[in-house]
Amino acid sequence: MEVTRRAVRFSRSLRFRLAVSYALAFSLLLVLLGLAFRPTLRNIMDNRAAETLNEEWGAVHGYLYFPKYGPDFFYDAFDPEEGLIVSRLKSIFFMADAQGNPVLVSDSFKTIGLPSKQEIESTLASGQTSIQIRKGKDGIPYMIRIGRIVDEKPKPQRVYFMAIGRSLADDRRILDRFARDYFLLLPVLIALCCGFGWFIAGRALEPLNSVSRTALRITSSKLGVQIPLRGADDELDHLIRAFNRMMERLNRSFEQIRQFSTDVSHELRTPLTVVRGQLEVALFTAKTTEQYREAMVNALEDVERLSSIVRALLLLSQSESGQLVLHKATFDLAETTRDLVDQFQIPAQEREIRLEAEAPETCLVNADRMQIERLLSNLLSNAIKYTQQGGWVRATLRQLENKVELVVADDGAGIAPEHLPHIFDRFYRVPSFEPEKGLGLGLSFVAWIVKAHDGKISVDSAPGNGSRFTVILPSGLPTPASQPSTLTGAEKIH
Repeated sequence: MEVTRRAVRFSRSLRFRLAVSYALAFSLLLVLLGLAFRPTLRNIMDNRAAETLNEEWGAVHGYLYFPKYGPDFFYDAFDPEEGLIVSRLKSIFFMADAQGNPVLVSDSFKTIGLPSKQEIESTLASGQTSIQIRKGKDGIPYMIRIGRIVDEKPKPQRVYFMAIGRSLADDRRILDRFARDYFLLLPVLIALCCGFGWFIAGRALEPLNSVSRTALRITSSKLGVQIPLRGADDELDHLIRAFNRMMERLNRSFEQIRQFSTDVSHELRTPLTVVRGQLEVALFTAKTTEQYREAMVNALEDVERLSSIVRALLLLSQSESGQLVLHKATFDLAETTRDLVDQFQIPAQEREIRLEAEAPETCLVNADRMQIERLLSNLLSNAIKYTQQGGWVRATLRQLENKVELVVADDGAGIAPEHLPHIFDRFYRVPSFEPEKGLGLGLSFVAWIVKAHDGKISVDSAPGNGSRFTVILPSGLPTPASQPSTLTGAEKIH
């Protein structure tokens, strides 16, 4: 009897009802989303495939020519980019004359099944293009666009039936994997929803106690503690949100101070010890003016290194704390790239390294020119430092719709995979490289500059195969300029 009363009291509790209501509503939403999202995703994928197919249909016209013996593809066989485009266009391709006789057929199209003469005649008569989805003998679905193409040079004109397609296997595989994984995960999500609903309901019923308990835990050593939001979006939630943001700012400030102190103590300890040792040796052992002068020169070199470390640390600290503001303006990144490559020709020639730039005539971007120059200078400097004598370094710039791609590649020693995740960390140096080659801060600057411009940076490297740093930056322009590519510097490296 007592157990029954407790069960009834528990089921009538506000926390239980809130948790059950939340779990049921969220579970229903998850099921509906799973059922509705698959056909939506399939339509999106099919539309994207159709758009790509339409673009390829237009591209075929640029590579087809019509000699007397019949149509064929014409392209520069020595241009790898054109060869790749034509190979993709010809992969699933069919072409027939007005009598329905095939003139160009790819092997992949044969597995789909050749169009009948009735279909060819109907398409040529109507002059309309259409998109179909067919299954090949291997069960793979293909999207096919059919229509006619006209050779206008001879009189009378010659009309051809053309079909071009692309495989939908990857798209269907993604859809099937999504549906399988989603509905396998659904029971786990529903269970989590129940637990989360119970937790949220409990937290919603004691907001003031929660705020007071969390506030009491905040100390100078625990600035990262956050007061959880109640989810009611009322005045108390607004106060909690403002308090949490204030604590985040304070925590970031304290972390930057601690990081700066740690970096300074770590990086200045060794140079200071060296300077002190040199001066002590000179004080007790030097007997001539030249010996004193040599000790002073060595000490000054180490002091200059200390100054460089301090300047770099201050600049990096300012950038990470938001004190270094970007001054964006529109400038020609192609011209900047060529100028910087020219400036680095002297150190490259001293090491007998071939340094070249590949960029379009014009590539306008809206960015902080000084920071972009620092980014490119650091990448070029690193590439030259870690490339052996007689090697090559290349800076390549490309316009990609609303973005630009900047690549600095070399054929140096490369970087082992275990070091790649850490090369953008402050003071990190690859152990196999000589420590005197840098402070370990250059790539940290590069990473910050890319992040500040809402860009992305990646590195592809392997021991013995050189390194390739790729930077993607938004152009910041409403309509990016697109110019034909030209090559400056030495001839292309194949």
